[in-house]
Amino acid sequence: MKPANIITTIDIWSSNIRTVIGYFDSEGSHSFHVLWIWSVASQAMRKGNILDMEEFKSNLDASLEEAEKMSWEQVNGAYISFNSSSLEVIRNQWVVAVSGGEITDEDIERSLDMVRNGVDMPNREILKVIPETFSVDLEDGVKNPLGMSGRKLEVVANIFSMNANLLGNIKKAVTDIGIQIYDVYPNLLTWAEAVLSKRQKELGTVCIDIGSSTTWVSVYEEWVLIFSSLIPIGWDSVTNDVALGLRTSTAVAEKLKCEYAELGLEKRENYTDTPIDLSTLDIGEESQLSPLYLSQIVTARYEEIFHFVRQELKKINRDGMLPEWAVCIWWGSKIKWFLDTAKESLRLPVFIWLPVSQDQIVDAAMSDPSYASVIGTMILADKYGSDKKMFSINVGWFVTSITNLFKKLLP
Repeated sequence: MKPANIITTIDIWSSNIRTVIGYFDSEGSHSFHVLWIWSVASQAMRKGNILDMEEFKSNLDASLEEAEKMSWEQVNGAYISFNSSSLEVIRNQWVVAVSGGEITDEDIERSLDMVRNGVDMPNREILKVIPETFSVDLEDGVKNPLGMSGRKLEVVANIFSMNANLLGNIKKAVTDIGIQIYDVYPNLLTWAEAVLSKRQKELGTVCIDIGSSTTWVSVYEEWVLIFSSLIPIGWDSVTNDVALGLRTSTAVAEKLKCEYAELGLEKRENYTDTPIDLSTLDIGEESQLSPLYLSQIVTARYEEIFHFVRQELKKINRDGMLPEWAVCIWWGSKIKWFLDTAKESLRLPVFIWLPVSQDQIVDAAMSDPSYASVIGTMILADKYGSDKKMFSINVGWFVTSITNLFKKLLP
C-alpha cells in the first residue's frame, strides 16, 4: 500500500545537492523509511552563494529527476534545507502584556511577532524565530508559558536570517524546475534534530559541522540553541593545502587527501614512513609521496580548525566544559584518526554521528555523517510541516510543472 505521508526534501550545499524521498510510519512516528536518495555534485555554488544560476537549476533538476525515477514518485513540492555563509543568528527579547489573566497561544504568537519586528534587518529575510526562554512576571526560565497566570510575558528568541537576494534566487531556482516550496530550514536547526538527543540538548553539547568551505559551531544547553558561530575554513581548505604543499592539482590533492591522509602520524610510536609511488595510482603523477609529510599538512589545518572552535567556545565560557561531548558531522569528520586529533585539540570527548546509530531511523541506507541535515529536515517536516500549501494555486508554477513533466517523459 502506498504511504500517504511521503515527504521530499532537497538539501543544498556548496559541493552537493541531495534529494531524499521518504515517509514515516505514521504522523509523529519515529520509524522512518527512505524510498530513494540521490546526490549530485554541484560546482554552481561557493560558501552557499550561487555562482551560476543555470547550472544550479540543472543540478537541482538532475538530483530530483533521478530520485523521482527510482522511487516511482512524482514530486510537486518539497522542503528545502541549506547552508550559507550569509546565515546569521541574532538574539533578541521583548515584553508584551498578557491579554487576559491566563497566557494563550495568541499571547505567545504576539510576543514572537514583536521580537521579530523589533530587529532592523535591511536586505535580509527572516527564516525562523525560535524561542529560547520565557519569563512570566518574575518567574524566569519558563520553556512553555501556555496556560500560566500572569500580566507580563517576556520572550528571549533566536532569529535566523539570511541575505534576501540569495534566498530569493534559491527559491526561484527551485520553482523554475517545477517544485513548490513548502518550507525552508537552515541546517543549523536541521542537523541538531537528527543528531542530538534530549539529554544532550539538556546538559550541554557542541555540534561541529566541518563542511566543504565553512565550519559551523552550535552549542545546545537546556534544550535550546544558546550559541552558534561560523568559521570560514572547511574541507576544501585542507585540499588546497595539500595541493600547494605537494605542488599538484586540487583534483589530485582531493584524491590523496581522501585515500591516504591520516591525522597525527608523527605522534604515533614506532611509525615508519614508507613512500607511496604515485605513478601506480593513475593520476598523472610520477613522484614519490611521503605519508608523514601529507599527514603534517593535513593535521596542521585540522588543528587550526579545532583551535578556532575552542576560541568560539571560550566566548561563552564553555571551553572544555560541555558534559555531553562534542558531536561531529559532515565530510570533514571522515578522515582517518579524526577522533584522536579532535579529542586532544578540544579537550572533550568526541564522537562522529552516523544515521544508523539513531533509533528514530529505520531502513535508512545512509550510513554517512553528511546526511545529518537532510534527515533532520525530514523529521522537522513531519513534526511541523503542513500540506495546506499543496492546494494553493499558482498559475505560473502550475504551467512550469506541467512543462517539466512532459520534458521528463520525452526520450
